[in-house]
Amino acid sequence: MARADAVLAVVLAAASVLLAPRAATAQTSSCDDALPPALAGNYSGLACRPVWNNFVLRYAQGKDNVLRVVISSMYSTGWVGMGFSKDGMMVGSSAMVGWVGKTGLSHVKQFSLRGKTPSQVVADEGFLQSKDHDHTVVVQQAKIYLAFQLRFQSPLRRQQVLLAFGTAIPVNDRLTVHQGKTSITFDFTTGSSSGSSYPDGLKRAHGALNLFAWGVLLPIGAIIARYCRRWDPLWFYLHAGIQLVGFILGLAGIVAGVSLYNKIQADVPAHRGLGIFVLVLGILQILAFFLRPHKDSKYRKYWNWYHHWVGRLALFFAAINIVLGIKVGAAGNSWKIGYGFNLAILLITIITLEVLLWTRWKNNNSSSMPTY
Repeated sequence: MARADAVLAVVLAAASVLLAPRAATAQTSSCDDALPPALAGNYSGLACRPVWNNFVLRYAQGKDNVLRVVISSMYSTGWVGMGFSKDGMMVGSSAMVGWVGKTGLSHVKQFSLRGKTPSQVVADEGFLQSKDHDHTVVVQQAKIYLAFQLRFQSPLRRQQVLLAFGTAIPVNDRLTVHQGKTSITFDFTTGSSSGSSYPDGLKRAHGALNLFAWGVLLPIGAIIARYCRRWDPLWFYLHAGIQLVGFILGLAGIVAGVSLYNKIQADVPAHRGLGIFVLVLGILQILAFFLRPHKDSKYRKYWNWYHHWVGRLALFFAAINIVLGIKVGAAGNSWKIGYGFNLAILLITIITLEVLLWTRWKNNNSSSMPTY
């Protein structure tokens, strides 16, 4: 069994290896602010609505279904963007993004949001008809004004809109990860808007529950079962109790994940598939507990092999899936650092206890090797 634990330690080490600033100021933007003179001509007479944080949306629809937009926000450096989505999700949307470069040159480009990594956000592509209109960016009094015009097939009514900002200036038209984002439904006929349509709280609950259950509690329960057997029967009750609580929390996290998927229909087949596989292994472990043979049964050693290896497989694939979930969920550096630190602690603990276990076994000249 030492070889299996060495493999688990290597996996934890590999997973640990795999494992923001605010907007400009605390001031707020409002519709009382006058547009910069450079925008007074093409962008006069716009309706105005505060929409999110310090973002203000000015807009008007004219002839030929041309939408004129000025999105403004507090600004010191970086970029701001407004996206148009069919379902409220980032992936599959197109966005107009503006920034002022280090040399003071203004940039406005359309981006096709094909994924959540910088390489999948492609400049000068997208489904918005914007090439036959002028766009501009103006910075005035610590505020940025992104002005653009788009042509649509018909007048816009209720539209899923994405708003985001980043604090790093794009280099070679490569956007950095945003520091703030939201998704709203905006009615361009009435000026009304609803709050974020993206279930951020549900995503956080799904991640936090599963990380704590499969990444903290269940590994601790497995460690107790292997290295604390001298404290019989305390080790057994601790092991069973911790694993039961961990499984219940993990099950709650999976329920949150199913609800999240039903709301956003995320395209994450690998993450979903691994999650289902780990859940099945967890259910098998629960069933195995109720089918545990007596210690004197000739079938007990086979049950032990089954129970030990299914548990290791569950933790192995759970660790992989947690890392994958952090990546596909764009959870940010705090999640990566936190889980990486957790994996490092588990790794150090396993190596230390394994060395102590084998040292004790050799010193006692036991006739049988350590099990579990």
